[in-house]
Formats: sequence, structure tokens, C-alpha cells
Amino acid sequence: MFTGLIEEIGTIKQLRPFGNGLEIAVSARKVTEDFQTGDSISINGVCHTVTSFTKESFNVIAVVETIKKTTIGRLKLNEKVNLERSLTPDRRLGGHFVLGHVDATGKILNIKKLSGSYLVDITYPKEFGKYIINVGAIAVDGISLTIARSDDLSLTVSVIPHSWNETNLSVRSAGSEVNLEFDVLGKYVAKILNKDEGTGITEQWLKLNGY
Repeated sequence: MFTGLIEEIGTIKQLRPFGNGLEIAVSARKVTEDFQTGDSISINGVCHTVTSFTKESFNVIAVVETIKKTTIGRLKLNEKVNLERSLTPDRRLGGHFVLGHVDATGKILNIKKLSGSYLVDITYPKEFGKYIINVGAIAVDGISLTIARSDDLSLTVSVIPHSWNETNLSVRSAGSEVNLEFDVLGKYVAKILNKDEGTGITEQWLKLNGY
């Protein structure tokens, strides 16, 4: 589990086939300080397992499903990536609960710089609209962000200067593809209400049960 608060911007140093997957070497210094083999690390919002590491880099293996469902398979050498170690009991929980299990990818439509923030418009698959609420949370490339507004085609996130400067958003532009993970709490609520099945707690159900 992660928080969506990026700890470091890493750099892709090596990409090579590994069976049907991909072995990835990432240059980093901060996140490697207390690494152990087998630790979880979020790379652009995608949970990976550390297979080896040094003080200045670490390796992970991306499996076929990860490559299919995320942007990981389209990484390039020297590309900047967001890194976050998994949450530990002694860390404060900022951001929101992020699992590192990407739901879908989207594309940046527009970036607007304001006096004290940035607004970023991002497309998303329509079927995930049920998890989107204004001022709700979403992870974009692993970054915990607040949804400012949305419609049936896109959502807009508000980004403070600190998050902009300390993540790879600062090198993104219109057309950039990003990983999206919708708020896990929203998913549980939708499941409890059975919205996916069109049943569950509805106005009719409440009336029938005396509410």
C-alpha cells in the first residue's frame, strides 16, 4: 500500500526483455536507503517488487499483465519516473490509500498554469466515471491528486507547485499517457451498493424497507 506522496524522481537506466515481461533498472538514491530484496516500490503508480539493488539503483521485473494494462511497457531510457516506497506503520498517512494497482490509462489533454497551481485535464475510460467525484481523490502516475471537476470524457486535477516540481508532472505535456488508479474507498462503496450490478441499496429498496 502507498500514499500517493512521491518520494523521489528516478531515471530509467536499462530496459531489457525478461521472458514475456520486462526487466527495468531505475537510477535512484533516496528510496534505496533502506531497501531489502522483495520490498514493494511504486513506479509511476504501478506496484513492483525489488529484485536487486545498489545504493544508486534498483531492478524490478514487470510481468505481461502489467505491461498490457499500464504505461510501463512504453517506458524509454532516461525517462523520469515517480517513485514511492510502500507504507510502513511508523509513517504519517498523507495523500490517500493507493494500492499500486492501475485501473486504466489516460492522456493529458491540456495543462493550464494558474497563479498558485496547475490544472491538468486528463481523459479516462467512461466506465470508471462512477468512481469520480468532485474534490475526490485519484492517483495519476502514482501521485495523490484532487479532482477539481469532471465530465463524461475527462477529469481535471488541481496540482500545487510542490507536487508539480517534485514529480514527473513537470516534464509532462499534452498527449502524455498516464496511469490512473481510482480511489479504492470509492470502489468499495460502489461494491457495497452493488452499483456494478444495478441492484443493492436504491431509492426503491429504501422505500420497501421503511426508510
